[in-house]
Amino acid sequence: MKTTNFLMLFLGASLFLTIGFIACKKDNASGTTKFSVKMTDNPFDATEVNVDVQQVLINYDDDSTEWVNLQTHTGVYNLLDLQNNVDTLIAEAIIPTGKIEEIRLVLGSDNTIVFDSVSYPLTIPSGSQSGLKIKVNKELNGSVDSLLIDFDAALSILQTGAGDYKLKPVIKVKG
Repeated sequence: MKTTNFLMLFLGASLFLTIGFIACKKDNASGTTKFSVKMTDNPFDATEVNVDVQQVLINYDDDSTEWVNLQTHTGVYNLLDLQNNVDTLIAEAIIPTGKIEEIRLVLGSDNTIVFDSVSYPLTIPSGSQSGLKIKVNKELNGSVDSLLIDFDAALSILQTGAGDYKLKPVIKVKG
């Protein structure tokens, strides 16, 4: 009798755990991932390096012209506020699970660099037209995933002979 009760209890617990496991797996059966993109920066000797983020898009296929628009937190971000393990959320969305090949950051025209309280325009070749395309080749892992875009302002800022400043981004993607 005790063996039968123990066996019934064991089978009941096994059935409960199996159903719970199947139910958990079913949460991502829809094939979506809550995906977010964050941004950070390495130290640089300037007062501010401001980039005007207008849109963040992803592409699942290198050869495709179809870009998926993420819910972007538009605005001007001072990259130098994003140093020493500080980051900020710039976009998020629930997207189909799969392999992301590229991210595109479309930047506006309000990009500046500040040295000693003097602000200079910061031009970004093709930043507002086609955007900054970043190869990522990221396979999404489950129901929640993210990427961290790590700017290196020290390597990305170039001063021309005419005294203008250009941003040619040196970026690492982590995630």
